[in-house]
Amino acid sequence: MATDLAPLRIVVTGGAGFVGRPLCRMLADRGCRDVIVPRRDEYDLTREQDVQRLYHDARPDVVIHLAAEVGGIGANMDNPGRYFYANMSMALHLIEHARLRGLGKFVQVGSVCAYPKHAPVPFKEDDLWDGYPEETNAPYGIAKKAALVMLDGYRRQYGLDSAYVLPVNLYGPGDNFDLHTSHVIPALVRKCVEAVDQGLDEVVCWGSGTVSREFLYVDDAAEGIIRAAERMQEPVPINLGTGTEIRIRDLAELIARLTGFTGRLRWDAGKPDGQPRRCLDTSRARDLLQWQAAIDFEQGLERTISWYRSSRSAATVSPAR
Repeated sequence: MATDLAPLRIVVTGGAGFVGRPLCRMLADRGCRDVIVPRRDEYDLTREQDVQRLYHDARPDVVIHLAAEVGGIGANMDNPGRYFYANMSMALHLIEHARLRGLGKFVQVGSVCAYPKHAPVPFKEDDLWDGYPEETNAPYGIAKKAALVMLDGYRRQYGLDSAYVLPVNLYGPGDNFDLHTSHVIPALVRKCVEAVDQGLDEVVCWGSGTVSREFLYVDDAAEGIIRAAERMQEPVPINLGTGTEIRIRDLAELIARLTGFTGRLRWDAGKPDGQPRRCLDTSRARDLLQWQAAIDFEQGLERTISWYRSSRSAATVSPAR
């Protein structure tokens, strides 16, 4: 039976972030009135004493752990040590102190980066351990996967109820559009929108364009995470995705069309492609969570492009004097 989250005190780490904002909105729609969003300037979750203080102050029944240090291929290559340490230490401290305080449920958001580089497509949860992740994001992916092992051990030894979901590449309004740290969709959206605005006739894209990815709209991901919080007691890994993939070259052409960019897309093959293919088997999410993605990909891209254009326009408006 599904847990009614409405009367519970819920801590959402990363609740002010990309996934956290729609997730907190959806919790409110479910009647949750006691949702706590810790901010980094008050609680540095990589520090055990701050995590201990968070549990003392918030007294949660449920923790949904979204907070992460993450980025695209370039950011992962620049920060492999930091990404491992930050993500591992946050999960380590949050799960241990969940046990010590007798938390009702811990929900961990994993990453598709945890899958082996050459996992059979579509990725099935049972294939998680059949090889090493793609090298450019392996430290991040392994830190996320280690949290799954910890939750499994804590469930078996201490009886800690938990859930573990593996979202595929996310996109949508509110994403990170910094070209150095962003993922592929916001990077391409920004490049194409700026090219249109500046009248440029060329956009440079990373890699060969031949690899494929699957993308999930952020609101769909948030709904899947909440359903895991409601329905799961054991950390069975559950993929969240659409079950369809697109080549990056085709993605770039689609974003160019939707933004109105009519110039040339030039591919810089000197930049890394990352994992050859990503596409998830989402049957477990349908069976265990009664969840599937609802937002059409092109519709989601249109919403993302519109949001980015609006946010850029708002940023250029001078404040009233």
